[in-house]
Amino acid sequence: MIRPAATICVVLAAASCGGADAPSQIQTMYGVQAAPVVTAMRRADGTIIDDRSLCTYPGRTDIEVNETAGPGSIQPNVRRVWKLIGEGIDRRKVLICREIDTNLDGFKDVVRHYNDDGQSKDEQADTDFDGRVDTWIYFGKGRLAEARLDHNADGLPDEWKYYSEGKLVRVKRDSDFDTRADVWEMYRDGRLERMGVDLDGNERVDRWDHDTAWRRALDAKEREQEREAAKKKEDETAAARDKAMDDMEKGQKGKSSPEKPDEAKDKAGAEKPDEAKDKAGAKKPDEKKKDGKKKGGAPRRPVGGWRQTYTRRRAGGSACRG
Repeated sequence: MIRPAATICVVLAAASCGGADAPSQIQTMYGVQAAPVVTAMRRADGTIIDDRSLCTYPGRTDIEVNETAGPGSIQPNVRRVWKLIGEGIDRRKVLICREIDTNLDGFKDVVRHYNDDGQSKDEQADTDFDGRVDTWIYFGKGRLAEARLDHNADGLPDEWKYYSEGKLVRVKRDSDFDTRADVWEMYRDGRLERMGVDLDGNERVDRWDHDTAWRRALDAKEREQEREAAKKKEDETAAARDKAMDDMEKGQKGKSSPEKPDEAKDKAGAEKPDEAKDKAGAKKPDEKKKDGKKKGGAPRRPVGGWRQTYTRRRAGGSACRG
């Protein structure tokens, strides 16, 4: 017969509101058991001689200890240990350990350790108040990751619970206390999905029991999610294809469109400075001759000289005299 899983007691929450008298009976996963009667030894003034502290750091000079009494407690039942970090103005205190006597019997029955960032690392608890730790809790990045429980008071865990993002996902259990797991439970969305049982003691599942109705509902939900994801991907692909076609059409249209008259005129008239300079300086030979006649000063001298020209004019009856 598969026994139901036990519920982890939230002892820190109870301790924050004060303690309670030691119970005469304790409800466990295997039924109601008689609670052991354990009382701490006290001095004449009422102080406890040994409270079984787990927050001890002997010889440490960078440690500060603070003790307070919760509601309903006469003597301090909550101890906090702080670590001093940094130097000078950067020096600060970080909580590294906290332990509580939840039932006010004089013994600390739950302790939690923290890292230098103030995140929870692990916790140990004595949930049946017999003076022995029976619950071990571990954290990852400050979140609950694993819980180990001892249900037969032998000091060894016989139930292991695993969490992902703070949610229970898997449980394994040693139901006959032979130190070997024989029951496995798989959880989904906080609900038991299937359970495996080892029938021959070889630590392997021989039979899986499923919640078939819920499994069918989960499968239908997964198929619907897959269809929605596939449709979303198709829509994204089609949108990307349409955008690429639009960009291609715009590019082709820009290359084939004729130039406007004003743009062509501007291009034709916009000569480069060097080209305009070369055109202005490179004149034709005839233009150079004309410029020579206009701006060259005195006319060119005849081949025969000025005397020969004058002689010809006298021979022709010119009125000029020498």
